[in-house]
Parts: sequence; C-alpha cells; structure tokens
Amino acid sequence: MSLMSIELGDGLRVSAQGFGGMALTAVYGGTDPDTALATLAHAVDLGVTFVDTANVYGDGTNEELIGRLLADRRDEVQLATKFGVSGDITTGERVARGDAPYVRECLEASLTRLGTDVVDLYYLHRLDPDVPIEETVGAMAELVHEGKVRHLGLSEVTADELRRAHAVHPVAAVQSEWSIWSRDVERHVVPAAIELGVGFVPYSPLGRGFLAGSVDVLPDGDMRHTFPRFGAEALDANQVVVQTVRRVADEVGATPAQVALAWLYEHGRRLGLPVVPIPGTRRATRVDENVGAVSVRLDAASLAMLDDVSSAVVGDRSADPTWVSAGRE
Repeated sequence: MSLMSIELGDGLRVSAQGFGGMALTAVYGGTDPDTALATLAHAVDLGVTFVDTANVYGDGTNEELIGRLLADRRDEVQLATKFGVSGDITTGERVARGDAPYVRECLEASLTRLGTDVVDLYYLHRLDPDVPIEETVGAMAELVHEGKVRHLGLSEVTADELRRAHAVHPVAAVQSEWSIWSRDVERHVVPAAIELGVGFVPYSPLGRGFLAGSVDVLPDGDMRHTFPRFGAEALDANQVVVQTVRRVADEVGATPAQVALAWLYEHGRRLGLPVVPIPGTRRATRVDENVGAVSVRLDAASLAMLDDVSSAVVGDRSADPTWVSAGRE
C-alpha cells in the first residue's frame, strides 16, 4: 500500500501522513523497543514513509530505534530529525542551543545513531534566544552543501523568525503544534508559511491523544502532566472539545482521531497550504486508524462546528509561553 505524496517546500516530497516517533519513547509511560519497532514497520508498510524523530527523544534512544528500521528500509523513508534542545523534555528541564559548532556536533551524533549518511529534513527544534537564527540556519545550510542534509526545517518559530531563516536558506517545513484545540499558529506563522511556500507539519495533531478520546487518567511519569491543559480541572473542562469531535465523528462515520486529522487536511486545503500531520502511536491498530483519516471528508457544517470549539479550550499548551511560537509573537 502507498499513500499519496505531498510536496512541502523546497521540493521535498513526503507521504501525506507522517509518523511521530516520540510516542515510541517512554514519554507517555513505558515502552517495549521490539513492539515499538514493529509498529513503526507497520506504518511504513502502509505507506507512512515520513518518519520524524529528534536527538532529545529518549536521550538518543529514539534515533537508535529508528536506525534499526533504516538498516533495511532506508530507501523507503523520508527521514526527519531535530537538534537544538538539551535536557529532559519529559520534566520541562531543558534549554535551547543553536550555536554553529553545536549544529554540526548534533548532526554527526544523529547520523551515527540513525546509521545513515544523510538526513532528508533537519529541523531546528527550538530557537536559541542567545544566538541569531541566521547563525544557526547558516550552519545548517553548510550541512546541506556538504550533502549530509537534504532540506531544512524549523520548529515552533514565529513568522518573523521564519522569514529571517528563509532569507538565509530555503525552509522546507515548519513543525509546530496545530490541531483543533491548538490554533495559535494560524495568527501569524501559517500566513508566513503560505507567503514563503513553506509546508506545515503539525505535531500533536491529536492533542497528545486527547482529541482521540483516549485520555482519562494520566499515568505517573507521563509527560502530559507538565502541560496546563492536562491539569485535573482543565482536563475536565476540556471534555466539551472531545464531545464535539465525537459528535462529528458519529455523523460522518469516522473515529474521533480520524476527524481530528481530517480537520487538519481540510483546513490546509482551505488555506492553500501543504499540511502533513505526524500522529504518533505505539499500536499498529492506531496506525491503521490514523491512515484512514486521509480519505475522510468533512462538510461545511462539520468544519464550522470544529472551528468553533477551539474557543472553549481551557489551559495553555505549554507551561513556558516562550517555549512555543505564540509566546514570542
């Protein structure tokens, strides 16, 4: 099976849906590496060939896991990884770093863990507030010229930061949180991406599982404890969002997860913006479900209902406003 491909920006073509590798690391509870690898392989079997990871996920173990897949299937995969964050993302004890020597150091380490000699899409994971983005992207561009990276991406940048980076080297994709309940990027970042011909890769398109209706009680050690909208009171108040998604899902004969993904696809079409969400999961059955969203269509009434529900969301999407683009706009 194969999914249709979508061109993001700078000539980068990827599968219409990607796979968010972070879910295969113990950020939402414990994982089994062999089961995780089987889930990832199943996704590629279904045509989900755009695989996303980062050096900070599991302190490198996520890249090593994906490297096991690449050992036999590198030619089938459009590989994306990231650098620019050090520390522990599960607790929020992390910092951004983007100086030029660090850019190269991180890529060389990632290539070793991934067992490959080139990354298709290399993202700056977070902007270093102490380093001009021109310096960071300039160092990333050198890696493109050397053939170690094919395309550049940015995560959680503002519109101004995107424009400054794009002036140094073409940016293929912006990866930021974007979903039915996280729409702040639509104010400035999305219009800038459209203006510059940059594709958009929404992470957490299912609201970290919430929009799929799969979040009830969070286990100990779950990364979501650090997000304000997953606090006990906010989580209860936000059930109205899930109820709306479920109502639409019942009406169109789809699952809530499929509706949440379909909304992103439809919204991208309305805006004229290439959108490739990267849901992550540990279960092969969820991969099947997510892929099914590509063929789900939402009518105007359903879209209007889903558009309106974002105003009911309680709680910020990040405990540190400056860690995401909305806090720096």
